[in-house]
Amino acid sequence: MDDRPETVGEALETARRVLRLHSETAALDAQVLLAHILAKPRTWVLIHPEARLTLSQQDALRAALARLREGTPLPYVLGAWEFYGRSFDVGPEALIPRPETEHLVEAALDWLRARPGVRLAADAGTGTGCIAVTLAAERPSLRLVAADISPAALHLARRNARRHNVASRLDFLRADLLTAFAPRSLPLICANLPYIPTGTLRRLEVYGREPTLALDGGADGLELIRRLLAQAETRLALGGLLLLEIAASQGESAPRAARKVFPRARIDLLPDLAGHPRLLRIQT
Repeated sequence: MDDRPETVGEALETARRVLRLHSETAALDAQVLLAHILAKPRTWVLIHPEARLTLSQQDALRAALARLREGTPLPYVLGAWEFYGRSFDVGPEALIPRPETEHLVEAALDWLRARPGVRLAADAGTGTGCIAVTLAAERPSLRLVAADISPAALHLARRNARRHNVASRLDFLRADLLTAFAPRSLPLICANLPYIPTGTLRRLEVYGREPTLALDGGADGLELIRRLLAQAETRLALGGLLLLEIAASQGESAPRAARKVFPRARIDLLPDLAGHPRLLRIQT
């Protein structure tokens, strides 16, 4: 990049070339990045390729591209990422929200709509707080307890609760999954826990780019899921629901682990939009 005023079209192409080394949606990600730097809607970026960046905008683009070349994920560069139609603060303290997790939120909301009397839910391993904050925003009568073992993640989740004006209905606990909860106290438990096997994780591009604590699921990827199931056995209320996001490869192993703990429960496996196993649903 030279010192002449660069056009939006040129900046998009530069960003796309950098991003394609790390993303399957490089063109879209380049648009998102430019929209962020220019403080314009993405549609504006697309229809004004001839517009020129200011010097400060070019400097911001250079700095962002340098971080991207180093392997920093785009959401961390932007400082925010969208989930269920809302923008969430993100950072290396927690996993970046994924579209797959929106299926868990939708399943929880469907269940809650049919049970308007339910007033309490828990989010174990809350991370950014995207699940808890979204449920609170969508269900004004619901109170949530968001637990995480990471103080840094809890700080980020609190910011997101304030950002979306639901902090008064969220309680944040530093806890190992469900250990802080009383027996039979939770009608609804949601969790998107680390589920990537350790050996697999170390071969993935995401390794080292997002917090290992939020990705590493142990030898077979089910270590934390088994622990949560064991804790949920005594903490899930009668007639309650437990929702767990799983890896596509755990379509047999995760339900098998759940049946050992909840032999009388109704256990369903729900697919994502690609048809892969994604959500374990346990109804007692």
